[in-house]
Amino acid sequence: MTLPCTSVMTRSVWSYNLESEFELIPNVDSMHLIQVGLTLSDCHGNLPTLGTSNRFIWEFNFREFDVTQHPHAPHSIALLRRQGMDFDKNRKFGWIAFHSTYDFGYMVKILSQRFFYMQPFLPTNLCDFLQLVKFFFGYRVYDVKHLIKFCPNLHGGLDKVSESLGLDNSGRRSHHADSDSLVTLHVFNKIKTLYFHTKFDLLKHTGVLYGLEML
Repeated sequence: MTLPCTSVMTRSVWSYNLESEFELIPNVDSMHLIQVGLTLSDCHGNLPTLGTSNRFIWEFNFREFDVTQHPHAPHSIALLRRQGMDFDKNRKFGWIAFHSTYDFGYMVKILSQRFFYMQPFLPTNLCDFLQLVKFFFGYRVYDVKHLIKFCPNLHGGLDKVSESLGLDNSGRRSHHADSDSLVTLHVFNKIKTLYFHTKFDLLKHTGVLYGLEML
């Protein structure tokens, strides 16, 4: 059956109705995690070798997302499939349960769900959410997307920023969590060297997530 054509209406969002409008929009609470990439390094950017000549990063695969049932953006799913994502394998063998805004949102949801008596928990206001980010991840959290706002001539997504910095992206698996986390580390180390010359230059941006900057 074809639904009758109706007009599209814009819902205006202001400071006084921000939270109530967010409740109407499908967000992290209603979405399901697919992958988490984890790249560990020392202060010099060296990756762990685990006693071998190889360097290692991690990609955690989750089984909670079902492409046949859960809400999603079809074009995003198609993009991930083209990049080699196997959603069937995630459903069979995945581990049960980033802008970094959503990355930390998903991680806080998972960690707080385990921590607060298995109840899903995301704060309803920005201050409480950022406090949980600090609680789980510490005070020295940096969002590269936020940092590049202070780097002349750097803009765009992760791949574009990496290319602008002249980094080697050979072997890159775009939109895979492990590869994204590794490139993020390389970008961070590069801009730290080029643009943030003193400890204070970088420290003043700790805990600031792109799109959630507090005035």
